Amino acid sequence: MADVARLAGVSGQTVSRVANGRLNVDAATRARVKDAMRELGYRPNGAARALRSGEFRSIGVIVFELSTFGTTRTLDAIATAATARGYSVNLMPVLAVSRQAVADAFSRLGEQAVDGVIMMIEAQILDEVQLPTGLPVVVVHAGLHYDHPVVDADQTQGARLATEHLLELGHRTVWHLGGPPSSFAADQRRRSWEQTLRDHRCAVPELLIGDWSSASGYDAGCRLAADPDVTAIFVANDQMALGVLRALHEHGRKVPDDVSVVGFDDMEEAAQFWPPLTTVRQTFTDIGQCSVDTLIAHLHDPSPHTALAVPTTLVIRNSTAPPRRVAY
Repeated sequence: MADVARLAGVSGQTVSRVANGRLNVDAATRARVKDAMRELGYRPNGAARALRSGEFRSIGVIVFELSTFGTTRTLDAIATAATARGYSVNLMPVLAVSRQAVADAFSRLGEQAVDGVIMMIEAQILDEVQLPTGLPVVVVHAGLHYDHPVVDADQTQGARLATEHLLELGHRTVWHLGGPPSSFAADQRRRSWEQTLRDHRCAVPELLIGDWSSASGYDAGCRLAADPDVTAIFVANDQMALGVLRALHEHGRKVPDDVSVVGFDDMEEAAQFWPPLTTVRQTFTDIGQCSVDTLIAHLHDPSPHTALAVPTTLVIRNSTAPPRRVAY
């Protein structure tokens, strides 16, 4: 800074003002200082600035199951939103979730100087660990009972929309292929499906469980296809729904003439399935944006924050129709 000040013919304080984006420097002096910076190859020291201000402009993200569709889309949205707000993102994958693993992830992020942390670990697992204190935290895709702010899609609303859509078409009941028991999202979707059937005084069929993969959807779809009573299926994600569609096709059950199918997520490929998939859209862009905005707000106001449920919508395509026949 002293070298820049000498070359530009200004004080070190003026160089500091320009480097920090202050507005109380006239345009000609600012241009002279920036020319001197370029000539000398000067770059402001972010670490030193952070030590002075106590703000690192960096967000840590602790994530489990990095390969799942919802996680990758939400991470992309978080990175985009953070960059737009002038923050970098430090990703910390947790391969096996335990109390110690989460504590270690927090410790490593603390050493790398982040301002706060976004947690992306399913609630059923997260309930088993104690979140460390000392850093502001926002929890994504989780339960609503934490002391930290929580951001998630409205899973309950989405499952109700899917189930009621099938009932309103005239199906007597709706079968459900759920996600893994460890998943908070899967649990909320299952509970909402069951409650919606009970609210409409419909029988609650046996629950089938998958692991989010299209292969598990195919296996469950083969079981469902063999039952002539099955006319409507709500599947907990689009990838499993793809496997269900294949199984129904191979068993001669036409979609939607014989069986209607609804998915969840509205992944880009859902509109290209055959038939195009009716599904529940959860907007991962909004979830990621809301997570970053909530964390940044939490940095400046640590008072308790309420849980934020991002609305879901039903996207109706060609995989659902009134039942052609009902066998009971």
